[in-house]
Formats: sequence, C-alpha cells, structure tokens
Amino acid sequence: MTYDNVPKRPLVLLGLGDMGTTLARTWLAAGHPLTVWNRTPAKAAALAAEGACVAASPAEAVAAGDLVVLCLLDDASVGQTLEGIDLTGKDLVNLTTGTPGEGRERAAWAEARGARFTDGGIMGTPAMIGVPASGAYVFYSGSRALFDAHRSTLEVPAGARFVGEDPGHAALHDVALLSGMYGLFAGVSHAFALIEGEGIAPKDLAPLLSEWLGAMGFFVGNAADRLTSRDFTTGVVSNLAMQVAGSGTLLRTAAEQGVSAELLTPYLDLMRRRLDAAPEAHSGEDTAGAITLLRR
Repeated sequence: MTYDNVPKRPLVLLGLGDMGTTLARTWLAAGHPLTVWNRTPAKAAALAAEGACVAASPAEAVAAGDLVVLCLLDDASVGQTLEGIDLTGKDLVNLTTGTPGEGRERAAWAEARGARFTDGGIMGTPAMIGVPASGAYVFYSGSRALFDAHRSTLEVPAGARFVGEDPGHAALHDVALLSGMYGLFAGVSHAFALIEGEGIAPKDLAPLLSEWLGAMGFFVGNAADRLTSRDFTTGVVSNLAMQVAGSGTLLRTAAEQGVSAELLTPYLDLMRRRLDAAPEAHSGEDTAGAITLLRR
C-alpha cells in the first residue's frame, strides 16, 4: 500500500500490545512521526529500531504531540495511564475496547480536562490492520471536529466509519456486530458437532453450510425493516408457529446424535416464549418479533 497522498502528521500511541504494535508499524510505514509508550519498555525496542521515538513515561509521550491514540488493556488502564497529565488542547482517540457507558464517561472525563475525545471500536484483528483488502475498519464516535481533523491519519491502518457524536456509539456498534458474530459461531459449532462420527467430512459440510448461511443473510435486512415498522406479519413466509413446531426436530436430532443443544435452546426458547405469550396474535408473525422480548 502507498501513502504518498496522506499528510505525514505526527501522533502519539500509548499501548503496544499486539494491536497497538501493529498500528504503530502501519503509521511508521506510512511515514508518520510516531512517539510511543508502553508499560513494559521492552516492547518498544523493536519500534525504536523502525523509527519510533520511545517516551520514558506517558506524560513525556503526551507532551510530544496533539493527537494521542490509546490502545490499552481496558478503560481503567486509560484513566491510570493519563492520571495527572495535562491534556489541555489534546485530541484523544481511544481505541481501547470498552462498553458504550465507558465511552461516554471517558469522553466527559477528557472534556473536563480540556481535551477533545473520540472513541473507537476496531473491527478486525492485528493481521488485518494495514491490509486494504482485508476489510478491516474502525468505528468512531464522539467529537466530529476531532475525527474530521485527523481522518486521513486514522484511515492509514484501516477504514474509518464515523457513527455519531454520542461517544458510546462506536462501542455499541462494535459489540452489536461481535454479538451477531458469536451467534453465528454458535450455530456453526452445533452444525459441525451433529456430523461428528457420522462419516461426513467437515470439509464436505463446510461449503454447504457457508452457502446456506449466505442465503439466510436476508434475515438481517428483514429484521431491521420489521423492527422499524413494528409490522411483524405482512409478507411472512415461515411464521412463528411453524418455526416453533419445527424446532422440536432440531432438539430430537441433537438428542439422537448425542449433542448438547445448549447453543440452540436460548433462541428456540425465545421464539416459544413469544408464541406462548399470545398465540392468536403472534402465530403468524415473522420470528423477528421475538427480538422485542430481549429488552428488559
């Protein structure tokens, strides 16, 4: 990848775990002057050889530039690392994994100390960072002015998607997508468990499973439309009553195969609970209606 058209703005990076180190190398490769700090100094040695300036303390690092990127263990470590440091006029970009509430609280904390703040949620692994074709990107939310000012720099490691001025929305988008991912992993895991010991090669099932899950991807847009309109009955092809009745086959098959149904039962139970609450009203619904039961 070439970075010839990207302004070579200096920045500071606090935190050199696997992700932080990969981010650092990507910015260095793009020609950005980079100051780094890590609690364990040895992790910065290799980056020093690649052109990074290694700060002896967080305060020394923060003093070296206006754009300060944090990629630390957790929200508590952010507060501990920046404790007592003058943040007046600084632009803080927090790529530390956290919750929406932590993002909002950290934004207020930073603004009270005279800094602008944008939270981030990285959608990708270290191996995907700096690789344009990997599909990696980062959700950002908080100060739009900060994001606009530094967008070209932030886009060097991965794509940048601003999702609003509520500082909690980057983390919320991040966790929403990851939650969907783990639900998918659960179904795939159950499917492979069913064929264990049956003379069906996992590699033979894999393309069939991928094809089927791709075909079922329409559910995402369909659910979004129904949750927006609150119309769960128009144009339903396979209604809730039918889905609940059919779920028994899934459970009996799991029992026959000696496979725990623990990855399936939470969703199947949710559908049944929706139906049992009002059979006449809900039997003809799309299964997206069950989503409404999850809000406490």
